[in-house]
Amino acid sequence: MAYLSDRINALAESATLGMAVKARELQEKGIHVIKLNVGEPDFPTPKHICEAAKQAIDSGKYFTYSPVPGYPDLIKGIIQKLKKDNQLEYSPKQIVVSTGAKQSLANVILCVVNPGDEVLIFSPYWVSYAEQVKLAGGIPIELKTDISTGFKVTPQQLQKAITPKTRLVMYSSPCNPTGAVFSEAELRAYAEVLKPYENILVLADEIYEYINFGRIPHFSMAQIPFMKERTIVVNGFSKGYAMTGWRVGYIAAPEYIATAANKLQGQYTSGTCSIAQRAAVAAITGDNSFAKEMNEAYRRRRDLVKSLLDQIKGVKTYTPDGAFYIFPDVSDFFGKSYNGQTIRNSPDLAMYLLNEGHVAVVDGESFGEPKCIRISFAASDEELKEACQRIKIALEKLS
Repeated sequence: MAYLSDRINALAESATLGMAVKARELQEKGIHVIKLNVGEPDFPTPKHICEAAKQAIDSGKYFTYSPVPGYPDLIKGIIQKLKKDNQLEYSPKQIVVSTGAKQSLANVILCVVNPGDEVLIFSPYWVSYAEQVKLAGGIPIELKTDISTGFKVTPQQLQKAITPKTRLVMYSSPCNPTGAVFSEAELRAYAEVLKPYENILVLADEIYEYINFGRIPHFSMAQIPFMKERTIVVNGFSKGYAMTGWRVGYIAAPEYIATAANKLQGQYTSGTCSIAQRAAVAAITGDNSFAKEMNEAYRRRRDLVKSLLDQIKGVKTYTPDGAFYIFPDVSDFFGKSYNGQTIRNSPDLAMYLLNEGHVAVVDGESFGEPKCIRISFAASDEELKEACQRIKIALEKLS
């Protein structure tokens, strides 16, 4: 690898995308693989959103470069959404639209993290968090939780982790991969810990906001007055609007951070796809009753999958409050074997389930919790029933 940079050589492959490649390889051999590995809705993008994209194409007005921070009417729609749903006031200069929430996260990290800075990441965490921090030269510090704590960091953990090098705190709520939702009381407790440290920013990933099963209402750290100027909210259209492939995300941030993100984006991608942005305008300003329908389907599927996993001896479950994942503890199977293969860890178990059960899941090691695997329930009831049955049969072979 003499001609590749140390930066890229040190970068880990995305575990979710890596498993998708392996699943496709089996499918190309004619094997029916049930894919519960990729984090995307199984619903089509609503028709009125697609129609807006078609109309934008037919108008002939949107074939030039789009504004780097996003079209003004999309930014206006985002501002109105944040005011209506989150009681947050922003100006247009505080919003930057990017090519998916993943780019939004990367923009912020590259803008605020210097080499050697520490970034506190609530763990388990989405697979790209730590790698993006490393790309910026930062040091990811994982605040570990597990199924026994409901995957929730305590204020005491947060306090203990803070050092003079701490620059940023990162979390998602609802959480990918656990589905944990941080309550207003919990976020206020974290805010009280952070209050004296005015140099520490918070990066709040709220991409799963609309996939919330109602026990814990959505709350944003930016709603706490003394934290608003230190919090960057990341959101987008992929999950709540079933628009993963359209690639539209955004930040709402203090103006100096939004200005920096705009400057950075102008140098390496420029503005997001013009047609995708026109679709996003229709999404954020139009009827979103479909989001409630999707949410109800996910809630039903969550209950279905949990009930089926609870029937498998050795699988430890909990009840996710949002997103469309369950993250069971499968460590009881470590050390067991079948047909000459010994399961040493969650990557081994994920590969075993793919090869033996033809079900694609993602190992928990990639999310910071090696005892677990991530299972998406963004699939039909029939697929979920079949997948859980295949998982049960495969796990029962281990001894």
